[in-house]
Amino acid sequence: MKKAICVSLILIAALLSGCSSKNEMKDGFYTAEMSDYSFGWKEYLCIMVKDDKVVYAEFNAKNPSGYIKAWDNAYMKNMKPVSGTYPNEYTRTYVSELIETQDPEKCETLTGATSSGTNFSKLSVAVVEQAKKGDSKIKIVKSETAEE
Repeated sequence: MKKAICVSLILIAALLSGCSSKNEMKDGFYTAEMSDYSFGWKEYLCIMVKDDKVVYAEFNAKNPSGYIKAWDNAYMKNMKPVSGTYPNEYTRTYVSELIETQDPEKCETLTGATSSGTNFSKLSVAVVEQAKKGDSKIKIVKSETAEE
């Protein structure tokens, strides 16, 4: 269902933009972040576009003080045995897939990092849209569930 929503968003964006050669991404840095914190972390994705290609990307999460999730060794030690992955691993995997495929739709969600994978899909669609517009403002992506 979530994959279908992402595919629908991509198709709508393609239709609205005309699917022409003018749909290329503009060189620059583009960032999108989730609207809310989830379990104390807010995920974000920053990409660098050069010659219509994503050449660099950083996907991670930060807490309210700005501390980066992938740096949290205690979190890693707790998450790895339970889910089989951890932030420093799955964030690099998602980024590698985006750079390799150049297509947010082709990035697969990893077992054990499903929520982050869903957010990565939403964030990657958002930054690619921003890159096509040449809009370097931070795009806020609506979170499905907000912390209360």
